[in-house]
Amino acid sequence: MGDYAFDADTSVSPSGRDEFSATLTDRWNGMTSVVNGGLEMAICLRALGLGMPFPDPLVVSGLFLRPGTPGSATVRTSLLRSGRTTAFGEASLSRDGKEIVRVTAAFADLGAGAAGAVAGPVFVGGGPPGLPPPSECARLPVAAFGPATIAERIEFRPAELPGWVRGEPGGRPSMDFWMRFADGRDADLLAMPLLVDCTAPSVMELGALSATIELTVHLRARPAPGWLACRASTRFVVGGYHEEDFEIWDSSGALVAQSRQLALVVT
Repeated sequence: MGDYAFDADTSVSPSGRDEFSATLTDRWNGMTSVVNGGLEMAICLRALGLGMPFPDPLVVSGLFLRPGTPGSATVRTSLLRSGRTTAFGEASLSRDGKEIVRVTAAFADLGAGAAGAVAGPVFVGGGPPGLPPPSECARLPVAAFGPATIAERIEFRPAELPGWVRGEPGGRPSMDFWMRFADGRDADLLAMPLLVDCTAPSVMELGALSATIELTVHLRARPAPGWLACRASTRFVVGGYHEEDFEIWDSSGALVAQSRQLALVVT
């Protein structure tokens, strides 16, 4: 897997029947100073993938039961069902005997010409963000993310700096931007739960932070190498909660991931 931080920090080792040991590090902390939930989901996916008959995650959903803190962790997995084209599994990530994240996932084969692939109508109702080339975009400064060490691992380049970076939230909770791993690792499907959950919450343009309660990610295609064009937005902030929708388009212009999360607004 190479000498990349993401691969090292999502690695798992068998420790029993359907059980794996893992380590949560502080290299992926978010803006609320806890381990990023998308990284925790990626750890669960890596463990699940070791027992799946298909190579690619197709959809993954996680419930965040309590904040994750750095240290030794345990992943327990189970295969729920395996069919001709899709297999389903569940994983639980625990720290100090307490469950942190519960994940369910479906796996399939998203390779070109994969056996069992369904031919049918195609409709594309949108496209990637209309961004200038990454070299012409602004780079979000690491210092703007405060305690979020994840900003040292992932590079973000919007067309211009958002208002919250300047201390002047713009009131429109959405952003289009380029993204990539800072150490040069190309994105893959396993990384998508992290990548859809790694940037500053959209509600920062409303002067707030948030904590994820549930996140669902749909994986649409294996990403091509290179920069990822991303779109994050929130439409409704009601009753102390908000949704955030996220799209990731690869360097070929293909949609590779979509997600929606429900989060608790923190002011």
